[in-house]
Amino acid sequence: MPQLKKQESQAIRGKAWKFGKNIDTDAIIPARRCNTSDPKELAKYCMEDADKDFVKKMTPGDLIVADSNFGCGSSREVAPLAIKSAGVSAVIAKSFARIFFRNSINIGLPILECPEAVASIQEGDEIDVNTPKGIIRNLTRSESYQAVPFPDFLQQIIDLGGLSAYVETRLATNNGKDDS
Repeated sequence: MPQLKKQESQAIRGKAWKFGKNIDTDAIIPARRCNTSDPKELAKYCMEDADKDFVKKMTPGDLIVADSNFGCGSSREVAPLAIKSAGVSAVIAKSFARIFFRNSINIGLPILECPEAVASIQEGDEIDVNTPKGIIRNLTRSESYQAVPFPDFLQQIIDLGGLSAYVETRLATNNGKDDS
């Protein structure tokens, strides 16, 4: 199978916003706001039921740092879309609900599981992330943590901005031929 051209991952650097355990998809984007799939509209209400002022306080590029089971609840596909559209560059958590994990990869939202980072990072800390290597650096505290890096194909999906772009690139690389 031909290799896709590996694109350089964007540097991720921003301020940490902390959330607790079991942040469900309704806290990420409330059902009452899901009458649209417009990313700009969803972004306005990101994390509204967990922190009503989150979107007003955060700056594009900032990161969400959460405890365990982030994104639990429903299979609401717009939850990671709301996060990414609000300008959050990555989510770091002790663990993710599996469907949220896959939905995040599908839209190219970097998510990293790293309990050590979550335990140490405080709200407001300046964080730098190298997703291909799984390295999370807390610049405020001069600490580094190691998350499990994504396999190459998942990193390519993230680098290309999501599953649709990945498939389009694969089809173009293969000139529309099936490589199975």
